[in-house]
Amino acid sequence: LGIKWRRIASIFAFATCGGFKGKTEIQVTCPSLTENKTITAAFAYPFRLNEASFLAHPDVNVCDVNWKSYVLIGDYSSSAQFYVTFAVFVFLYCIAALLLYVGYTSLYRDSRKLPMIDFVVTLVAAFLWLVSTSAWAKALTDIKIATGHGIVKELQPCNHQGVMCYFGSVTSMGSLNVSVIFGFLNMILWGGNAWFVYKETSLHSPSNTSASHGQGGIPPPSGI
Repeated sequence: LGIKWRRIASIFAFATCGGFKGKTEIQVTCPSLTENKTITAAFAYPFRLNEASFLAHPDVNVCDVNWKSYVLIGDYSSSAQFYVTFAVFVFLYCIAALLLYVGYTSLYRDSRKLPMIDFVVTLVAAFLWLVSTSAWAKALTDIKIATGHGIVKELQPCNHQGVMCYFGSVTSMGSLNVSVIFGFLNMILWGGNAWFVYKETSLHSPSNTSASHGQGGIPPPSGI
């Protein structure tokens, strides 16, 4: 439950989500073609799918359709950016907290406010991990639907007479699944660490804490 593991978990959380790039492909055929043509829509973080237009290879109007004017459905940037931005802030907080614990241990020991601030931040972080990860997990489910087999039914050209579309493939989203797992793992790490931080505050056995202050025998912060 140490700060080192929380720092590592936050890195995996934003790296597996923020670095994603993918594409979805459909196969198109019509009477004027002798073989199927591939139409591709590329998408990436922050998953503004409504800006991901379809492209033919080579860049031609397959079946007399201007595919560039058609895009995927949905904008999931708010959930994705909230998740990644929060994970980055958590990483930066972990670095700052580590510097405080290691370089200013005596200040942390002698202060009543710092452990309490640490405890409140830990509770808030655990809650925000739950909120941001849940929102991102829901968005990921919608992204999979928006880039999956259903796009054939949603594309207007595919409903034109004589034009037939078949779903081809979509980039594996395994890394995005991992990002959700690390999000909930971070929630567990921060939630579990709250108890150890709580024991450093004056809320936990205040009389013992005062006695320890008088004897100068407070152990190192549990958050390290």
